[in-house]
Amino acid sequence: MNKNRIEAFSDGVLAIIITIMILEIKVPINSTFESLKPLIPIFLSYVLSFTYVGIYWNNHHHMFQAVKQINGKVLWGNLFLLFWLSLIPFGTSWIGSQNFSAVPMSCYGFILFMCAISYTILLKKIIKLEGKDSLLAKVNENDYKGKISLIFYLLGIPMAFVSVWVSGLLYFAVAIIWIIPDMRIEKQIMK
Repeated sequence: MNKNRIEAFSDGVLAIIITIMILEIKVPINSTFESLKPLIPIFLSYVLSFTYVGIYWNNHHHMFQAVKQINGKVLWGNLFLLFWLSLIPFGTSWIGSQNFSAVPMSCYGFILFMCAISYTILLKKIIKLEGKDSLLAKVNENDYKGKISLIFYLLGIPMAFVSVWVSGLLYFAVAIIWIIPDMRIEKQIMK
């Protein structure tokens, strides 16, 4: 199977996700700086989610640069990832409109956790197809960033009921961890 279609489809879905998120930000009725104040939580949730979608797009791109073949399981794994990513606009809108309150923050964390799980599943399906000696298998042997991310999400979900700020900091920390793309794949491809 050709991987170009999965890449093009994924790029299109991610572009739509970002478009949906920005359309959720409504223009203020008044033309004063004061009228922007209620939009601050909405804008902050958008920035965080835009960063996450960008991180997934970047890592998805890098991953598929190393992929030589795909099959039906990889296609379904990719759709599973796109499903969870498509829920990010819902979570973004909810946390922004509710000023980062506990239940929306917890649900947002769950969506992020499932995005990470589904990305891991997709990665495992590709590695299983391409073999333990494949480039992706080699560069993902010690995936510390992925493991730390899952732990932070799992901590952030219940922490939202104790302190939404700590929960938000955990989600923000994961974004910071991933903001710099993983260069292991690029380095191996350039050899």
